[in-house]
Amino acid sequence: MKTMKIMGLMMAAAVLVTACEDDDKNEVENTYKSESFDESEWYAGGELGTSFNASANAFEQPTPACEEKFSQSFKLGEYLFEKNFNTNTDGAFCGLGPVAVRPGCLYCHPGYGHGKRQTSYSGTQHGNGYLLVIYDKQTENYIYSVAGMPQTLAYGPFKAPIDEKQITIDWLDYTDDWGNTFPDGETYSLIYPEVNIPRSAYYAPLMAMRNGEYVEVGVDEVGVKLESTIGVYGTGLTDAIPDDSITAQWVKEENAYNKGYIKNFRTDWFENGQWKSYYSNSRQGDGTKYVRRYTYAMSRGPILDAAGANAIWNITNVTRSDRRYHYLDLAGKFYAQQSMADADVQAAFPAWIEQIDPDHNHPTWHTEDVAQNIWNYLTSTELDVEMDDAHYTDFMVWHRGLAVPAARDLDDPDVQLGHDLFRSIGCAQCHRPSWTTGEDHIQDPNKFFTSDDQMPRYPHQKIWPYTDFVQHKLFMVNDIRTGWCRTTPLWGRGLCKLTEGCEDRLHDCRARNTLEAIMWHGAAESDARSAVEKFRELTKEEREAVVKFVDAI
Repeated sequence: MKTMKIMGLMMAAAVLVTACEDDDKNEVENTYKSESFDESEWYAGGELGTSFNASANAFEQPTPACEEKFSQSFKLGEYLFEKNFNTNTDGAFCGLGPVAVRPGCLYCHPGYGHGKRQTSYSGTQHGNGYLLVIYDKQTENYIYSVAGMPQTLAYGPFKAPIDEKQITIDWLDYTDDWGNTFPDGETYSLIYPEVNIPRSAYYAPLMAMRNGEYVEVGVDEVGVKLESTIGVYGTGLTDAIPDDSITAQWVKEENAYNKGYIKNFRTDWFENGQWKSYYSNSRQGDGTKYVRRYTYAMSRGPILDAAGANAIWNITNVTRSDRRYHYLDLAGKFYAQQSMADADVQAAFPAWIEQIDPDHNHPTWHTEDVAQNIWNYLTSTELDVEMDDAHYTDFMVWHRGLAVPAARDLDDPDVQLGHDLFRSIGCAQCHRPSWTTGEDHIQDPNKFFTSDDQMPRYPHQKIWPYTDFVQHKLFMVNDIRTGWCRTTPLWGRGLCKLTEGCEDRLHDCRARNTLEAIMWHGAAESDARSAVEKFRELTKEEREAVVKFVDAI
């Protein structure tokens, strides 16, 4: 620390001398160079994955590898991401509903980035990246009578699983162990959300799984939290990291846990150097096991069957050839049971289904038993395909082809000081700076894509995502469900204010800027506590240098 302060003073003195020697210069020569700075970090996504666009469209650019071979497909996939779907039965963007989380992708990913903090919930509010997390407080498992990503929108004769008008989000002040004050007197503010959904907002009974059986529970037994979407850019590059490299990182952190260097580790997932919990897909795929790497909960493996591949189906409920069924609830029956018994739905269903299936290609939707017809339609696994294979391929080429913005201002003395402080106080232990991609052969648990030539690829690239792909606990008040959360990549986030108009961070957007995000890491039980304590002891100028560095990468 003392060395850093002395270097900072030397830097300031050198700058002053240089400026005095030549007042005509518009820029002062850089006089501080970090010995540990790697010049390759300018290329955050490596040579094959970096864009040097730092405008409001920074997150929307194709990688050089994608642009070289998949330019037209990328543009078509981008179109699918940016436009709303509709309730038409054919044509472009058809098939929205019968219930949905959003009508399109940009609602959750403004500027292709992180969702924005909200004070109310609306499925048609641009920038609302929130997904409702509704779970059984006793088991911490999701409630089975709503979807894992619950819907608040409905179309045709159907009713929304949750009435979003009854959802309230309250933002509460929080005071940390240090009274929200640094030793030098500078103060900061911390806030967090509490979400309430009354029983009257739920369409179907609240059903939990306990001891292997469905049990109806009271609304007071149900917890509700928020998880915001993260940026979609660069995920193709992290998909190219070999599974054994991620496993090696888990081994390293398990060793640290066993030696007492860290207090928290997912022994239920990983033990004695081996994975105990993998991602697999047995419905569309063959059950092959893959290392977990995507979503806060690390609930997904390779990108071709990860969040984006899933969302283009279940957020909009638009079917494709490998998913010819609706996304309704985790049990697959409670929403359908409620709908088939609903007199309003029964009254409107016959006329509506005639528009959906005028040629009666699905006879079981048109019998004299209207309630049964509703059940047959909602639970069908032979729905018409609404997004064809070519469009889905374009969408995934776009998804895997999104570049990472290049790092910025790495030659700025303050940024380089922040670069060194970030490492010296311990932030890089979880926000691991760099990884090297492997051969990058295509992996798709869904078994839709099988050939390397179907997707942009990024072999042998040094990339700088600043994540360890491990789950940690921060022990924040009203924390994420289960408390375990994957370390979020930091790359590109400093451009969010330009691309999205906000700087909101963390899983529920409780941090309104980088400084608040850092301070939310400081709970006594958190393994990041030591780093936050060291951050607090920095001078104001040094703290600002750390923030400036994080925003530069």
